[in-house]
Amino acid sequence: MHYTVVDARYVRDYVIWVKFEDSSEGEVDLSVELSGPVFEPLKDISFFRNFTVAEYGTVTWPNAADLAPEFLYAKAHVPA
Repeated sequence: MHYTVVDARYVRDYVIWVKFEDSSEGEVDLSVELSGPVFEPLKDISFFRNFTVAEYGTVTWPNAADLAPEFLYAKAHVPA
């Protein structure tokens, strides 16, 4: 599978939109996923919004927090 994130944008609250190498895309709500020390700073919305797409193909924040692209792919592709 092509789980590589190629684009990402802030949507609202703790929701981001991600696009993958296979051209699929979707919104991911991370509001319940921000547990643990590395994710604690992300609970501040202004910090949460400050993410980039890393050269290794996932979303990352300035404190080096990141999420596995496979995880994002699964969250963006929840069956209806």
